[in-house]
Amino acid sequence: MMPAEAILRLEVLPASRLSRLARDGQGGALGGVLGGACFSHPALPLDSADLPLLAVDMVLPPGKEAICEVWHSPEPLESGQHGPIRYRQGETVLFGCMSLDEAAGGAPVDARPPLQAMTEAAYQSIFELLEARGYHALRFWNYFPAINRESHHKERYRQFNIGRQDAFLAHGRSVIGNVPAACALGSAGGGLQIAFLAARANVISVENPRQVSAYHYPSQYGPRSPTFARAGLVNLAGRDMLFISGTASIVGHQTLHHGDVAAQTRECLQNIAAIVAEANRQAPSADFRLDTLAYKVYVRHPENLVTVCREMAQFIGAPVVAVFLQADVCRADLLVEIEASGGHAIGPGQAGASIGNMPCLAIVA
Repeated sequence: MMPAEAILRLEVLPASRLSRLARDGQGGALGGVLGGACFSHPALPLDSADLPLLAVDMVLPPGKEAICEVWHSPEPLESGQHGPIRYRQGETVLFGCMSLDEAAGGAPVDARPPLQAMTEAAYQSIFELLEARGYHALRFWNYFPAINRESHHKERYRQFNIGRQDAFLAHGRSVIGNVPAACALGSAGGGLQIAFLAARANVISVENPRQVSAYHYPSQYGPRSPTFARAGLVNLAGRDMLFISGTASIVGHQTLHHGDVAAQTRECLQNIAAIVAEANRQAPSADFRLDTLAYKVYVRHPENLVTVCREMAQFIGAPVVAVFLQADVCRADLLVEIEASGGHAIGPGQAGASIGNMPCLAIVA
């Protein structure tokens, strides 16, 4: 039997509601907030007191208001700051985030592109914090603009990958095998923004048998392979939790279904299903299922939102509610990327509640 109250709970709510709670000083409502991210275009300034909340400039579906993805924990929590990182921690879990302005870095002091240098410094700060506090990285979210654009003779996503890997190596961390889950998406504006979850527990990396591990990609995808696992599996207070990285229409190491968003969506979900099966093999009592996961869906072109939603409903075979955002994906030929998590509580205080900003209703023939 699952514990009555999970160490982690995910809630998605309008930014206006979060702002009202903060403005009204309802400490009881915010006291259990670990941290999170709010999405709007342009990014909304957040009056979040000492809460680590990332304000990301990202376009939502037409007619949808700014939305926040908020992590809660019932543990006693305390806030802190380490360099540019704002964080909040309990005995078991920690959430941190930072927003960095590339332009504020001034003239480069070496030959590295500014994004690469900033990424390395950011991840070094994160590792310093986690090492000092005794946490293991569980899941990263990375957002920065113009992810597919070339600058300094190199695509910006590739610059990011070099900086991230250099930080791993500088701290003596493996860049293959047991590495954290992650995603990297192109935002509509702003600088480099990173959010992360960490835990005082062993985190097990989960790979997808349908895909080459990202850290083993061949050099055609850049001079350094991306440093992330397909998913992270962790047991917190007797409860198995799964954090699936941004997942796209890639089999082996190659993009499939160029220009076909419906087929790319189905391939994304086939990959997620394979990751879930592998996680259940490693944690047989977990029973992760596609219809109980919380999803976040990044779509390159807004006109494809309805198609992606329809394909998700048909593939999963049950009503699905997910957060939908417009974002550039790490490869220019990818039209959609989907991330997911499960095993934690979902919704406003109870497991299994529907969340999201765009309902994908199951289609009945």
